[in-house]
Amino acid sequence: MNAATALAATLGVRSEFKIPEFLPSGLPSLDRIIQGFPRGAISEIAGPESSGRATLVHSLLASSTAKLEVCAYIDAGDAFDPQSAAASGVSLSQLVWIRCGHDAEHAFKSADLLLHAGGFGVVVLDLSRVSDRILRRVPISYWHRFRLALENTPTILALLERDAQAKSCASLILELTRKQAIWTGSPGFHLLREIEIEAGCRKPFRPVTASFQAAALG
Repeated sequence: MNAATALAATLGVRSEFKIPEFLPSGLPSLDRIIQGFPRGAISEIAGPESSGRATLVHSLLASSTAKLEVCAYIDAGDAFDPQSAAASGVSLSQLVWIRCGHDAEHAFKSADLLLHAGGFGVVVLDLSRVSDRILRRVPISYWHRFRLALENTPTILALLERDAQAKSCASLILELTRKQAIWTGSPGFHLLREIEIEAGCRKPFRPVTASFQAAALG
């Protein structure tokens, strides 16, 4: 019996310790360092344009819909591409796509309603095209409210963004960096085939990184 269990027994409090559940990202090199995305928590996927954010979140959604879970994609800035998502294995029939027309307030209200309604495997809140000026005005209470709504549920809230926003309220923070472009074609005519991406785990901090490839669109 550990100290926490002993204290709970002394106080007459029922103590339940649950092993955290994780949903694999679908990218083996990444899952080796993070186990997967923790359920009942906020996860942040941060990085600049063309840093593999879409590839990673599509893989995560494919992993969830393969388990017959219903997911939601809250698209604050018209960034979601259904064709590339379907090509990555996402079952679009199990995905609710909420288009917010560049209205960040609409996006946050949608996230609040979905998280409190429950029943989703993954809810993606895509803030990658929301301006820094608007994001700086988001109260910390929003992230606390989302974290509390997720507790003791199987839902993952995945934030897609340029820089981490939830920070202390997030259980996982991944920072993505574009390493190199891989080209194909003949001399004088080159096509971008894929981009090598490096993912660093900033919370919980792990001193190792993982690499994966993001396919070029088009």
